[in-house]
Amino acid sequence: MRKEVLIGGFGGQGVILASVILGRAAAVYEGLYAVQTQVYGPESRGGASRAEVVISDEPIDYPKAINPDYAILLSQQAYDKYLPLVKEGGLVLIESDLVPHRKYELEKSREVYAYPLTRIAEETTGLSLTMNILTLGLFVGLSGIVKKESLEKAVLDAVPKGTEQINLKALHKGFELAEK
Repeated sequence: MRKEVLIGGFGGQGVILASVILGRAAAVYEGLYAVQTQVYGPESRGGASRAEVVISDEPIDYPKAINPDYAILLSQQAYDKYLPLVKEGGLVLIESDLVPHRKYELEKSREVYAYPLTRIAEETTGLSLTMNILTLGLFVGLSGIVKKESLEKAVLDAVPKGTEQINLKALHKGFELAEK
């Protein structure tokens, strides 16, 4: 069971942190093998950002996503560049407010969910920067790639001290969206 997750967006959206948390949930709390890789532009905010997580129940021989089973696309640039890489039947999660130009002919062979993720995070916690945690909750709720409890523990490990409750609120809102 090798599962490949690609997360694309821009600097400042928490793409890298989200991938680290997902990998930790799989490796530390589920005993699976997980490898996380990342690529980002020289700009700390606003530049392109891409992270990949490969999760498997056996040792991982190649750490990069070759044919992603899942993609989380948080910007128009990421959508345009990475949607074609997602395997047919793959699950794609889109930040609908930041991806106004969609390619429905490419989407129809994939399971696509589009939400105004940043807006929902702001409405839920008052902070747009919790969008990555909300998105992880939604993604795990839809995909079942790891258990919700494992993700919750990994979030608590990774977020700054003092922000645990607000991040849990965002995470649980993501789980709630997935159930609807």
